[in-house]
Amino acid sequence: MNALLELKGVRVHGPRGIRLNNIDLTISSGERIALLGSNGAGKSSLIAVANGSLTPNRGLVLWQGHSMQNLRQGKRQAIGTLWQDLRLIEELNVAQNINAGALGSRNLLWAVANLIYPLEINACKECLQAVGLSTDLISAPIGELSGGQRQRVALARVLRQRPELILADEPLFSLDPTLIEEVLNLLLANAIISPLAIHRTLLMSMHQPDLIHNFDRVIGLRSGSIVFDHPSNELDAKALAWIYRSE
Repeated sequence: MNALLELKGVRVHGPRGIRLNNIDLTISSGERIALLGSNGAGKSSLIAVANGSLTPNRGLVLWQGHSMQNLRQGKRQAIGTLWQDLRLIEELNVAQNINAGALGSRNLLWAVANLIYPLEINACKECLQAVGLSTDLISAPIGELSGGQRQRVALARVLRQRPELILADEPLFSLDPTLIEEVLNLLLANAIISPLAIHRTLLMSMHQPDLIHNFDRVIGLRSGSIVFDHPSNELDAKALAWIYRSE
């Protein structure tokens, strides 16, 4: 498999100490990786470094062999992020929020026009269908949606970006069991609908070790360091205790 993302000797300082400590990590095309660890272990920091929004104090971050710091915005479009807080824009409707996923590959004029009236509606509808939502919601204000619908719109926005790598920061947090299964299936799907059929790679932080059988690989973080990195079938009770052991 080809290496998409590489972290080499990555170290991140925070106001309360080290957030990431000497991280060496390679993510290859097509992998489905679960990222486990206690609150404060460094999972969100790792995802922020991986998408280029957080620059490490030390070390290298490479996307397909090129330094993340030197990548133009168009190249960074290949990395999509689903944040725990979703980061939807309440003042905009569903289509406008989905189109936010395409901003990195459009110019300023397109972005301003989309704020006035949503553009490329058919592409937005494709993404809605891909995440199992009715296209009737295309013009709905974000504030009128249920929690589950908001989660799917955020994922549709990521799909609008057409990324090769999806980073998901605890997307299952606070969801009910039925919705957990639905969202997980959507994230793990290789090809959702034909126009969006890209062999995506997934790195997802989570707090549900019982779901790791859905993934190829598990990475465990503790106090900013990788303490476990093995195929998912090698994660046992002893390894879980090691990952979640308090200092």
